[in-house]
Amino acid sequence: MIKFIIPTKPVTKKNSQQIIPITTKTGKIRHIPIPSADYKKFEKECLPYINRVKAEIGVINYPINLECVFFVEKKLRYDLSNLLNAIDDALVHSGLILDDNRDIIAGHDFSRVYHDKENPRIEIKITEMSDYAQWKNTKDVQTSLF
Repeated sequence: MIKFIIPTKPVTKKNSQQIIPITTKTGKIRHIPIPSADYKKFEKECLPYINRVKAEIGVINYPINLECVFFVEKKLRYDLSNLLNAIDDALVHSGLILDDNRDIIAGHDFSRVYHDKENPRIEIKITEMSDYAQWKNTKDVQTSLF
């Protein structure tokens, strides 16, 4: 089990995205979303703490449960899934976690959002899921939900 704290204000990646136009090779203009300045700042603040853990344990490329307890400074209606998406992407960007797909981040069990005006932070606990082999060596992956 790995535990660490990132002492920064949690930020979502989805809110306040910027839409920028880009020109494709064919000359068409597409509009793509890019992360907000707040998210970029958040990711930059997270990296030193994540990189310290990465230096100790290396890259995680096996199934884990990623428990994230977010302590936010304002009593707003935070969307837990958006907060999880932001920290997942920061962990992947740092290289601590190889990918945020279901084969590696198998669950976010016990993740929560709490209020702490004086000490906003993210408490992270990573637990290996050694019994999570349901996707290994599967030849017939179903593509239909029904």
